[in-house]
Amino acid sequence: MPGEPPVAERQRIDKWLFYTRMVKSRSLAQTLVEAGHVAVNGRKVHQPSHNVKIGDRLELKLERRDVILIVRDGGARRGPYEEARLLYEDLSPPPEERPRLTALEQAQRQPGSGRPTKRDRRALDSLRPDFGGDEK
Repeated sequence: MPGEPPVAERQRIDKWLFYTRMVKSRSLAQTLVEAGHVAVNGRKVHQPSHNVKIGDRLELKLERRDVILIVRDGGARRGPYEEARLLYEDLSPPPEERPRLTALEQAQRQPGSGRPTKRDRRALDSLRPDFGGDEK
């Protein structure tokens, strides 16, 4: 488009991660890079000012999963997800399928533990004379 500035061939890695929506803010992207959780073409990067170019392979160790990306384009802004996903190709393996728990396997309270139910309270109240039990 004639009104948009041309996207540079190289871009700072923290900006690129922010534009691709891999992280919520640019400062979080800088922290991720400085912590050594980002590798470009197999080499760990520790400077947020490191430049990435089209064709670079990025390996990210995010909080919940590891991601492998190929840079397809540099970003000009942080746009919607549909725009951001055009900036990379995702080579990450699919997330591991966690087995679903049945109702019996899920955490359940043992009978008699925890707070009494309304039914239990009424049964207890009927035994106590000061709460409506047998006052006769």
